[in-house]
Amino acid sequence: MPLLRSPPGVSDQKPLGSWSVKQGQIITCPAVCNFQTGEYIVVHDNKVLRLWTNEDVNLDKVFKATLSAEVYRIHSIQGTEPLVLFRKGAVRGLEALLAEPQQKIETVISDEEVIKWTKFFMVFRHPVLIFITEKHGTYFAYVQMFNSHVLSKYTLLLGQEEKSVIQSFTASLDRKFISLMSLSSDGCIYETLIPIHSSDTEKHQNQTVVRSLLLKTVVSGNARNSPALTVLDQDHIAVLGPPLPASKECLSIWNTKFQTLQISKELPQGTSGQLWYYGEHLFMLHGKFLTVIPYKCEVSSLAGALGKLKHSQDPGTHAMPHFVNWETSQGCGLESQSSELSKRILRRRKIEASVQPEIPASKQLLSTIKNDSEKHIEIELRKFLASKQTPDFHTVIGDVVVGLLGRCQTEPSFYPRNSLMQLIQMQVLSHSLCPRLMEVALEKSDVQMLQLCLQQFPDIPEAVTCACLKMFLNIGDDSLQETDVNMESVSDYTDAIQDEKMEEQNEILQNGFNPEEDNCDTCDKELNGKPQNTVEETSSCPVIPKRAALLNAILHSAYSETFLLPHLKDIPAQHITLFLQYLYFLYLKCSENATMTLPGIHPPTLNQIMDWICLLLDANFTVVVMIPEAKRLLLSLYKFVKSQICICSELNKIEVSFRELQKLNQEKNNRELYSIEVLEIL
Repeated sequence: MPLLRSPPGVSDQKPLGSWSVKQGQIITCPAVCNFQTGEYIVVHDNKVLRLWTNEDVNLDKVFKATLSAEVYRIHSIQGTEPLVLFRKGAVRGLEALLAEPQQKIETVISDEEVIKWTKFFMVFRHPVLIFITEKHGTYFAYVQMFNSHVLSKYTLLLGQEEKSVIQSFTASLDRKFISLMSLSSDGCIYETLIPIHSSDTEKHQNQTVVRSLLLKTVVSGNARNSPALTVLDQDHIAVLGPPLPASKECLSIWNTKFQTLQISKELPQGTSGQLWYYGEHLFMLHGKFLTVIPYKCEVSSLAGALGKLKHSQDPGTHAMPHFVNWETSQGCGLESQSSELSKRILRRRKIEASVQPEIPASKQLLSTIKNDSEKHIEIELRKFLASKQTPDFHTVIGDVVVGLLGRCQTEPSFYPRNSLMQLIQMQVLSHSLCPRLMEVALEKSDVQMLQLCLQQFPDIPEAVTCACLKMFLNIGDDSLQETDVNMESVSDYTDAIQDEKMEEQNEILQNGFNPEEDNCDTCDKELNGKPQNTVEETSSCPVIPKRAALLNAILHSAYSETFLLPHLKDIPAQHITLFLQYLYFLYLKCSENATMTLPGIHPPTLNQIMDWICLLLDANFTVVVMIPEAKRLLLSLYKFVKSQICICSELNKIEVSFRELQKLNQEKNNRELYSIEVLEIL
């Protein structure tokens, strides 16, 4: 196990020390240095802890402690003792653990949660540990404050983008927040602001925080190795991964403030998908070598982000972009004079700010909404939502939405979509609190926001519901393909195996109804004389999956039949026919299983499907019956209703017999334990 101590040791190509474990033993946790004692710490076989110094040669003869639970990671930074994080979320100081290695370790996270990433900070001279867990595609953040012994849990909402797997995390401190950045399988980088609370308050437990898009498509989503990222400073991040599916891996540095790529270097020999950052050096495995790359970050400015900043260069150096020096020389670092000047400016600003009276955060946000850009409003809103919630939080959220919509009305080009989506996801809004919200979304044809409102708002008027339905039916397939829609309510309706099963078993009655045959002897013979190939028509969904997800949101919405019917009459007959075809398709899908339910998360129920079929026919039957395209569908619905009537009639006939059987069952007390009976049903 080679040990890296400093970049000069790497440049000399000489190992400073090497230790190994016995054959069969596996190192399960990276080795770290205890800065307080100068010792090294490593874990092998999940539970065996070993400590050694530079003078030790053989790991078998060094101090060993066997722990009672499996270790996930050991963290060590200067200024505090190392901390041991166990796989079930418990944390112990190294000294306390060495004093009693077999002490009982509690379980913090659930059995199905798995730790994905962790980092250790010093905040106001107190250690703070954050670790991320995953359970069935949902991610949670735990923040452990060691000065107050408070463990806070946060659920990371993934927003309305399609569900994606988070491949890499990084984090930095931003005043009172932990800025958590995540790189997802869609190639985008998202940011989540997690508050750091110094007080022990129960209300901070099990909070919800929202991810927001920081950089779009920085790496390819189908990279061979998992991409990686790390924070360099407040405005810059380094990303390791291929920018395009067919391209080679690259190390890129992005300016998050101005959304620009500063520089990128191709790595033809490939990497392991791991990137480390220490001091002013980036470390990564390039081919068979450990590559150390010094870099230099300058103060972020628009001119610098666009590459228009002039720089002086020493004679003999390569003309590289100003942002990063890819050479392995050791003379590249931040200039001390510039650093000291920046510190003095920051101190002066803090002193000036402390003299001014403190303005409530809600008023600051409302003031920001009136004049600032959409991006700045989004950043300030994230910070406000992540801060401590006051008793008037719901009212303030309503005022913020009204302020945003008011500016949308006065400035047609202003549409803070990301900010509005964050506010809706807080689940504290309603239509009555912000009636203009869905009106603006309809004007902008923002079907994603309309879908979210239909899912969140319990008091949407029927007129607005019908307006959403019109838009969902009218929007083109090409436009929908480019839109992000929540697909949880839609399963794979085009499963070829299911289609083949339907064709092979089309003679089996489904809930008493076979779409290919008329099940009732009293049905019109004319219908039997005109065989309709409805199985082929209904075996595939009549709408694309994204339109199906939008229509499912309509089916889930609350309504009053009296107020809804007049508005349904205003929908064009062609769209009504398409909606009826989709509803009939859903019914046939329900009929495929005994439970009469659809697969997926929150799918429409059978009652919702049938209610909407009745509503559409009641409101538009005289119009739809005149459309040739709807004739076959209406005949299928007619046969379906007739078959249900026949079933109900037969059930009524045998109801009396069931009652007699119930009476006989009640008389069993007078019989012996074993008997043979013959019951005749006339």
